[in-house]
Amino acid sequence: MGLREDLIDLRRRLHRRPEIGLDLPGTQRQVLAALDGLPLEISTGAALSSVTAVLRGARPGPVVLLRGDMDALPVTELAGVPYASEVPGAMHACGHDLHTAGLVGAAHLLAERRGELAGDVVLMFQPGEEGYDGAGLMIEEGVLDAAGRPADAAYGLHVLAALFPRGVFAARPGPLMSAAAGLFVRVVGAGGHGATPHEAADPIPAACEMVTALQTMVGRRYSPFEPVVVTVGAFHAGTLRNVIPDEAVFEATVRTFSAAAGEQIARESVRLCEGIAAAHGLRAEVRFEPEYPVTVNDPREYDFVAGTARDLFGAGRFTLMEHPVPGSEDFSRVLERVPGAYLFLGAAAGDDHRGLPGNHSPRARFDDDVLFDGAVLLAELAARRLARG
Repeated sequence: MGLREDLIDLRRRLHRRPEIGLDLPGTQRQVLAALDGLPLEISTGAALSSVTAVLRGARPGPVVLLRGDMDALPVTELAGVPYASEVPGAMHACGHDLHTAGLVGAAHLLAERRGELAGDVVLMFQPGEEGYDGAGLMIEEGVLDAAGRPADAAYGLHVLAALFPRGVFAARPGPLMSAAAGLFVRVVGAGGHGATPHEAADPIPAACEMVTALQTMVGRRYSPFEPVVVTVGAFHAGTLRNVIPDEAVFEATVRTFSAAAGEQIARESVRLCEGIAAAHGLRAEVRFEPEYPVTVNDPREYDFVAGTARDLFGAGRFTLMEHPVPGSEDFSRVLERVPGAYLFLGAAAGDDHRGLPGNHSPRARFDDDVLFDGAVLLAELAARRLARG
């Protein structure tokens, strides 16, 4: 088999045996086996089952980092593909199996060109993107300095099952993906009988008022040109319809596209919930926890990525995104420290992507025919960036 077929085979083997979180021993073994024989300096993580591989060019030069995430999601697969997950309750529903295989492909392509490279390439195989901050842990363990000096540029890509046509790359300069934070609220009252609410301190109406007020605050405190999203996804209170509970708790995800908006809503959401609780004679324990920063593409690096993609695949295979997307990504931690760019690749399993199940769906399907193109682009980005000096 050629490299294209090898990558598809690797992707499908990874898809059958998905692993979740930071501990991906089987995935790590497959990556190490796929890299075996290449001229790489390889190390593995301590706090997570990461793989970091350094390819040394023939001559001195800059350092370029390429990243591929490896973890799956706690989703039971319903996609109906012949290589479906064999692990109950786990699925590569976000396409990270393609990312892993694609980065392996980039390693092989770059190794073939090692003699012409002026500089070093760091290959970052990362666990724990799906809510575990694996990028942050790999940074703590030194991935940005794996070549012996700081990375000068960083690139990565993410496949999408439904947002763009198959084979089309997409990105934008500046904010590409939102910051994410969690808002956790516990409203403390005093329970009692539902027939005599005046003898209790009911936390449920106050908590409901907070949920509504958070939406009103977004619409009235923030410019319509400064997107902010607050979604309450969990609300728990009570056990019986005629019993007033002691407490009500809810959790929200908060998405922002600038550091200023994130700092503002961190202050104002806490103050709002505490104030509503006080107005009802109750107490609110409110915690705002930042999770990931905004994913921001360096404008110059965006131009470089867009130009390279158009040069390799034609103008019709790259599109400028008008708006960022409200999903979040821990590659943002890399781009906070290293100039670089992140882009998307349409991997729809159909000629018309519209209406297909999207990423994170148990029915999500990704066409692995795009895999080789992703590997080619990553390798070419590294080679051209090294040549640029």
